[in-house]
Amino acid sequence: MKTLIVTAHPDPDSLTHHIARHLEQMLLPRTVELVDLAAEGFDPRFTLADRHTYRVGGDFAPDVAAEQQRLDGVAHLVLVFPVFWWSMPALLKGWIDRVFVNGWAFNVATEGGMKRNLVNLTTHLIPIAGDDADVYDRHGYEQAIRTQIEHGIIDYCGSRRGLTMFVYESESEDALAREHSILNAVTAVGQYISR
Repeated sequence: MKTLIVTAHPDPDSLTHHIARHLEQMLLPRTVELVDLAAEGFDPRFTLADRHTYRVGGDFAPDVAAEQQRLDGVAHLVLVFPVFWWSMPALLKGWIDRVFVNGWAFNVATEGGMKRNLVNLTTHLIPIAGDDADVYDRHGYEQAIRTQIEHGIIDYCGSRRGLTMFVYESESEDALAREHSILNAVTAVGQYISR
């Protein structure tokens, strides 16, 4: 059972990458691949060619087909990302926009209605937040992110929801509290995948 960990942060020394590498090490010797979309230069722009792909449910661009092949047969997908403007970074959103499309992640034009194709995949989220949990709760940010990603993407494609483990106060000067939050998130997701 393969696990794919996907990050979207331009700084290889970021907390995002630190958390992803920590999870990768925890999961070894299981089969795990760590994907750094920024380092790989994935193009997140949804073009006319992508619109065509969506409309016909196929005819995937080579870079999109390569990502879909990388995901085929994966049991667990873990998205590790910083929260930018109460959402995921544009690079990660563009990866989803281009890769999780009609003809692969789902089929919109089937006789029985829409078919959700990612039923064998469990998707986990590790959003990294600068603010504390109280701010997210007070303003509904956590619920907004959960609705957008868990319901709007994961459920839509038929993937099973795994864990969503926020790492709060990522910019806090309290290094001990930050490390505790990181360890809690990584351990929970790692144990879920390992069971």
